[in-house]
Amino acid sequence: MVKNILLVGVGGQGTILASKILSSALLEAGYDVKMSEVHGMAQRGGSVTTQIRFGTKVHSPIIGKGEADIVVSFEKMEAIRWVDYLKKGGKMVVNDYEIPSAPILTGKVQYPTGILQELREKVDVMIFNAPNIAKELGNIKIMNIVLLGALVKAMRLQDLDWEKAIRNNIREKLAELNIRAFNKGVQQIK
Repeated sequence: MVKNILLVGVGGQGTILASKILSSALLEAGYDVKMSEVHGMAQRGGSVTTQIRFGTKVHSPIIGKGEADIVVSFEKMEAIRWVDYLKKGGKMVVNDYEIPSAPILTGKVQYPTGILQELREKVDVMIFNAPNIAKELGNIKIMNIVLLGALVKAMRLQDLDWEKAIRNNIREKLAELNIRAFNKGVQQIK
């Protein structure tokens, strides 16, 4: 059976790093893994998506609408953009965090309100504030690893060697901090 994971965010949030750690742990555990990433205008704060499919045999990295077992959104407006990719009965993990797009920053449009309520009405969603957790640990840049921990718990993948995957993808001097962030993310999902 193939599982489909969609990570969505904004450039600079560490979406791709989180997907690389995830993919490396899945490969190490013996899964066939395919990953596809789309950067868009990532360096200018645009959308970044990563699709990861894993199982005994995976033929394509692409996830279609209504096929994702889980969508993890690093920014809440991205959650509403990608909710249609979640399959019926799938789960969403959403970071209650706003990064205003260029049109919002220039005043052409307002940041949408009611996103979290709309998601709660549509899908099974777990919402928390990863930046606050990351700040408590001393570095807001690790919110991506907090979200990775939440994803792992939501998918029931805690038995994989996450510490090794983090150490293999993060500079040594930041490894311990990222391992703590991962564990905090795991604790967020009941």
